[in-house]
Amino acid sequence: MESILAELNPGPILATILYSFIGIIVFLIAYWILDRLTPFSIKKEIEEDQNTALGIIIGSCFIALSIIIAAAIVG
Repeated sequence: MESILAELNPGPILATILYSFIGIIVFLIAYWILDRLTPFSIKKEIEEDQNTALGIIIGSCFIALSIIIAAAIVG
């Protein structure tokens, strides 16, 4: 067991944790910007009015953003 722990390199683990936090911060900033740009409340439209189309649009924006973040990390 100790030989496995001795060979464990903490660099990639710390990089993964750092990139995760950076990604979460970027997602929060993107949501805040998207919320400010829309003339209506996104939270109200999705939660109360059950606006499925808006949920799909927000989800697709986050998927596109995650592809951009992944490409920036890898390349």
